[in-house]
Order: sequence, then C-alpha cells, then structure tokens
Amino acid sequence: MSVAQVERISVCISAHDWSPDKQRVAICPDSNEIIIYKKTGEKYDPEHVLTEHDAVVTSIVWGRQTNRILSCSQDRNAYVWTYTDNAWKPVLVILRLNRSATLCTWSPREDKFAVSSGALCVSVCYFEQDNNWWVSKHIKKEFTSTVLCCDWHPNNVLIAAGGTDMYTRVYSGFIKQIDTRSGLETAFGKKLPFGTLLGEWLNPAWVVAIKWSPSGNRLAWACHNSTLYILHCSTVDERELHTVSFNLLPLRDFIWLDENTIIGGGYDCNLLLFENKGQWAYSRSLDVKKETKTGGGNVRDLWKNRTQNNQEDTGSDQALPTRHQNAISVLRRIDNNLLSTTGLDGHIVVWDLKKLMA
Repeated sequence: MSVAQVERISVCISAHDWSPDKQRVAICPDSNEIIIYKKTGEKYDPEHVLTEHDAVVTSIVWGRQTNRILSCSQDRNAYVWTYTDNAWKPVLVILRLNRSATLCTWSPREDKFAVSSGALCVSVCYFEQDNNWWVSKHIKKEFTSTVLCCDWHPNNVLIAAGGTDMYTRVYSGFIKQIDTRSGLETAFGKKLPFGTLLGEWLNPAWVVAIKWSPSGNRLAWACHNSTLYILHCSTVDERELHTVSFNLLPLRDFIWLDENTIIGGGYDCNLLLFENKGQWAYSRSLDVKKETKTGGGNVRDLWKNRTQNNQEDTGSDQALPTRHQNAISVLRRIDNNLLSTTGLDGHIVVWDLKKLMA
C-alpha cells in the first residue's frame, strides 16, 4: 500500500476502533449510532448498525482478546456488545453518572473497564458472575471538574486520569473479586486499595489525552497548551518528568510506538512525531505537506498568514495540504505496521508506519 489510504465515510467521526482480525472497523459518525464496516482493500462496506445509545457516542474500544465492543456516550451509559447468532447483542452497564461519559477503555486482561466522565469521577466496571451483570464502582477522590481521559497500566490495576481541573492523577483500580495481591508490586507502592490516589501532577492546561507506555514504566499526557509530558516511573524512587512544548496546535490523542517514540494528532490536522534520543523532543510532522498557494506549513500558519494579509473569508472552503482536513480526534494502532486516524472531517486514514517514518 501507499503511505496512507484515505476514505471519507461520514461528515464527522467521533470514535473508532478495529476488530481483532483487522477486517472490520466500528465507527461513530458523531451520532448515537455505531456503524461496523468491513474493509476490503480500500473499500468500506457497512455490515451492522448499533443503535442502543440515545446520544452521541464518545468512545469505542474493540477488545482484542474477547472480541467484545465497549462503547460509552453522552447519554451517561455504556454498553458491552457481544457478537452471537450473526448479530451484536448489547448489555447495558449502569454507570450511575449524572453527566456525559467522555472515554472508555478495557483493562489489559479485558475483565474490567474504566469510563471517565463529566460527573467528576472514573467508573470502574467489572462483571459479577453471581448476578450476571456489570457492576460499577466510582473513583471520585480529588476530581473537581470533567475527567476527559483515562488509561490502564499494563499490570491491570493502576489507572491514570486527567481532565479539565488540569491535574494528572494515578489511582488504584484494584478489584478484589478479580485481581490478586500476590506478587503485585508497582512503582507507586504495594498497598493498593481501590480508589487510592497514588500520585498527582498539576499542569498549566487541560489534560486531553493520557497513555501508559507498553512496559508501563512511562506515562505520557497531552495538554491543551501544545505540551506533551512524559513521566519516567519505573521504580518507586524514579519520578522524572520531561516536558515537550511545540509551536503547533494542541494534540487530541496520541499513541506509543515504543518506549522512546510517540505519535500524536490533533488540531494541526497532522501526525506529530516525538522521540527520546537522550532527551524527549518534538521531531517533525509526518504527513509531508505539498506546496500550496498559501505557503502554509501548518494550520496555525495558515490562519496567521490570512490574518496578516487581511484576507477576508469568501465563504468557500480552503483545502489544507494534509490528508486530514480537520482536527484528528482518535488514533488507533491496528498492528505493528499499520496506524489509523479519524477526525472531524469524516476521514478515516490508514497509515503504513514504515513508509510514514522513512
């Protein structure tokens, strides 16, 4: 394939994720629906439409081990979807929220999941076999505003979260019915009762995305002031925080490629590369732009040039020199060599990482 395959399948896309076999993708077209497409070559054919949610779906995660789809929405609910008898059967999860759910994520073992929300909490949910339903418990300590993002540590216990109160926090998501204390040692201690606050860091702006590295020895989060923070935390004694500021528009999401490489995307409509070569730094934009009449190097420069030249809005759209024509909202790692992005332009782009990084 070429560096990128681009397909516009909606006016806007708010969430997406891929099936374990990489043949299907679940997409929310910024509505209450989840549409599952089968990908054949560069063509996307709709197979199923999931319509249980009553408001815009904010997050979709397709379990790689269980093949279950997890979704959450502005309707304050989550669903776990299981494929049986050629149909996707939903199970409603009562999150007990009074505000919108913002993001959901399966734990590494996919035996529980976490949902961040505007209700000043993170809901941690697990399946109770005796009653045959999903139970939710709330982590509320210290949150004073909307929680925008959360992520599970590879050990299946620690949860990192951030939001509009401008704090990054690490909590224990230990569930005694599921997890075991035997041999459980973390860089944040051994005593891990559910909901324990294990660490927090104040930032100068909203925390919009947060992810643990593959090993769990590093934690990165992106803030709305065009800054990426990387915390090295491999042992109890190590708390080394690195700050990377970049002169571009803020990120909305990012992924770890390995322990020393991060790719992010956001309001600059481009993929940005961050690397640790002795010191963390912004390296370059990966979606190489073609020359245009505006001469813009990025979205920020485009608007700066228009302002300086007193260009009026003629009412016509102006194409950006990137594959995405609006903010990138979600990044997903399909496999070792493929990455997908979706955005507010309704595009889904599948990137060949080897060619992209060349």
